[in-house]
Amino acid sequence: MGITVLTGALSKLLSEFGVVSMLERILRPLMKPLYNLPGVAALGAVMTFLSDNPAIIALGKDRTFASYFKKYQLVSLTNFGTAFGMGMVVMLTMVSFGHTGAAFVGFFGAVCGSIISTRLMQRFTLKASPELDAPVIGDAQAEKTPDTEESGSEKSLFMRFLNALLDGGKNGVDLGLQIIPGVLIITTFVILITFGPNAGTGLYDGGVGQGVPVLPWLAQKIHWVFEWLFGFSDMRLIAFPMTALGAVGAALGLLPTFDAAGFLDGNAIAVCTAIGMCWSGFLSTHTAMLDSLGYRKLISKAIGAHSIAGLCAGIIAHFAYLLLF
Repeated sequence: MGITVLTGALSKLLSEFGVVSMLERILRPLMKPLYNLPGVAALGAVMTFLSDNPAIIALGKDRTFASYFKKYQLVSLTNFGTAFGMGMVVMLTMVSFGHTGAAFVGFFGAVCGSIISTRLMQRFTLKASPELDAPVIGDAQAEKTPDTEESGSEKSLFMRFLNALLDGGKNGVDLGLQIIPGVLIITTFVILITFGPNAGTGLYDGGVGQGVPVLPWLAQKIHWVFEWLFGFSDMRLIAFPMTALGAVGAALGLLPTFDAAGFLDGNAIAVCTAIGMCWSGFLSTHTAMLDSLGYRKLISKAIGAHSIAGLCAGIIAHFAYLLLF
C-alpha cells in the first residue's frame, strides 16, 4: 500500500509537469527496439528498481502515462516492471559480499531477462487476444477536463503540485486495495510450499514463514539441470531461486548462511543476482497486478513468460561470468 501511494503520487506529479512526455521523446529510440515499448516505460524500470513490483501498476493506471501504449504493451508492463523489482536492494546486498563485478554481471543477466520476459508476454498476449493490438483509450489531450485546462493556466504552481500529489496518492490507495487480496493469498501459498520448519530447532512451532518445502524438494530431483545451466558448486544454492519465486527479500536472507558455509562464490553471486532481480517474487505479485489492470485471463501467460525469462537470466549471467572471470 505504501509503495502504490507514493508511486501514484509521483507518477501524477511527473505527468502534470511534463516529465513523462519528455522521457518519451528522449528514450523512445532505446526502449522501442529493445522492449517494443514507448520511452516512458523506462520510468517504470526506475520506480520498481528503487522500490518493488507494484510500483509499475501505479504508473500504468495513470491516464497520461498509459496513453503512450497499445493495450498489449500496457499488459506487458507487469513483466517489464517485475524484472527490476527491488533491484537496488538486491544489488546492494550482493555487493556487500565482496563480489562487485559478479553483481554487475548478474545485473546484465537480469536486464536480458527483462527483455525476454517483456517480448514473450507481448507475443503470448497478441496470439491469445489480437484485439489488444490497439491504442489504450484515453489520449492525454483528449481527456483534459476544464479543471485540468485551468490548472495549466490559472492555478498557481503550488496548487498544481499539491493537487497532483493528493490525486495521485488517492489513486495509489485504490490500487493498493485492489492488489492486497492477490498478494496476500498467493504469497501465503508460496510460503507454505517453499519453507520448512524452524531453522534453529528443526521443529514446527507455529512461527511465521513455516511450511512444507515442496518447491526445493522438486528442485533437488533435477539438481543436475541447475548444476549445468547455472554452475552451482553446491546444490543448497537451489534454495535461492526457489525462494525468489515467492519473495526475493526472503531469498536474500539465505545468503549469509551460504557465505558462512563457504560456497557463495562469484558465479553464485552473479546467477543469484540475475535470477533474484528478474524474478523478484513474481509468483506473489503477477496475479494481483494483472487483476488490477483488468486482464486476469492473461495471468498464466505472464507467469509462463517470466518463468522462462528468469531461467534465461541466470544462464546468461553464468556464462557471462565464465567469459569475464
